[in-house]
Amino acid sequence: MEATPAKTTPTEATPAQAAPGEAASAGETPGEGTPAEAIPAEETPGEAASGGTAPAEAAPTLFDPVRLGAVSLPNRVAMAPMTRSRAEPDGTPTPLMATYYAQRASAGLIIAEGTHPGPAGRIGPGAPGLHTDEHQRGWARVADAVHEAGGHIFVQLMHAGRLAHPAFLPDGLHPLAPSPVRARTLVYTPDGRLDAVTPRELTGARIRRLIDDFARAARRAVAAGLDGVEIHAANGYLLHQFLGDSSNLRTDMWGGDTAGRIRTVVEVVRAVAAAVGPDRVGLRISPGNHYGDMAEHDPDEVYTALIRELADDPIAYLHLRETGDTALDGRVRALWPAALIVTPQNNPCDLAKAHPAAWWLKRGADMVAFGGAFVANPDLVERLRVGAPLNQPVSTGVYGGGAEGYTDYPTLREQARGRG
Repeated sequence: MEATPAKTTPTEATPAQAAPGEAASAGETPGEGTPAEAIPAEETPGEAASGGTAPAEAAPTLFDPVRLGAVSLPNRVAMAPMTRSRAEPDGTPTPLMATYYAQRASAGLIIAEGTHPGPAGRIGPGAPGLHTDEHQRGWARVADAVHEAGGHIFVQLMHAGRLAHPAFLPDGLHPLAPSPVRARTLVYTPDGRLDAVTPRELTGARIRRLIDDFARAARRAVAAGLDGVEIHAANGYLLHQFLGDSSNLRTDMWGGDTAGRIRTVVEVVRAVAAAVGPDRVGLRISPGNHYGDMAEHDPDEVYTALIRELADDPIAYLHLRETGDTALDGRVRALWPAALIVTPQNNPCDLAKAHPAAWWLKRGADMVAFGGAFVANPDLVERLRVGAPLNQPVSTGVYGGGAEGYTDYPTLREQARGRG
């Protein structure tokens, strides 16, 4: 992970989105999905792109309520999914994870870190799972803690695909992917950063089982008391690999053309919606994101097709990682008829994303997701509301460890009492 002297700037990954996946490269920074994706230069927001939305009425603020599917939320600040590597070795969420998420329950919606729906989908050491009874009990503790604190929480379901590694997969499992194409990147393992390996190609039957894995994990999530699930089809992980023309070289129904490449994502979304209800399902996408050695030569065509195919499916929301292409971002908003969460691109000088957040709400986003700012500021919503300075994240404890750098950041109230 890249670090500045004495501090880092974790933000969302994408895993989560960003998970321990690859060495620093283009994409999002530590947090939502993986250690250390470099912060891309932020596009300067301008006028809404042609085809985007430009509501005539006054835009909502971050502090206005909003409804996403089955849940009514008190504000429009979402906590982006960020891998923090605190689960037990078997993937069971820990009591410390429950404390961490409960501390951040003032977010309108917490989207919990990338969580594998089956053993071969693990994204790295300390990543949580949701495919055993123990996993479900662990997530129930998290859900209870967040709800007791007045919050709402979805969990992000993600499969690492070719960004998994035999060094941390259990029982001799090997990474799986749409095609046997190795990602030219490094993967974070217990033995340090290692070259990604060539994955095994999924058979058609195994793809069907994979779709079922997502649906079963979603049922476990709702049974555990979580408010819903977000399906991760972004940031170079398995479902994104199906969308990419460099990672999906198949010629069967799961690849070959645009309709084939979007099919797995569409079927996962519909299977999960059938399992738990569409109003408890979100989908995350990151058109054109190169993280994980991804290449999408025509993201406009692929994502236009994907959004049009799912536009009549009444899922709770679409979660867009801003592309930096204002025309493409505008088309996503114009084509998607339901709620849209946007994670703006990251500017290290604007950890709070205050300007892009207001710009996106004016442009038609329903919520804005914040990543790194939530790492060090459990009370981020209040700090944004009153214009208070933000705590800066320290390098200790970004990935793995105990309470230090995880649950020990002070709130404004605690600082006023002399702590922190």
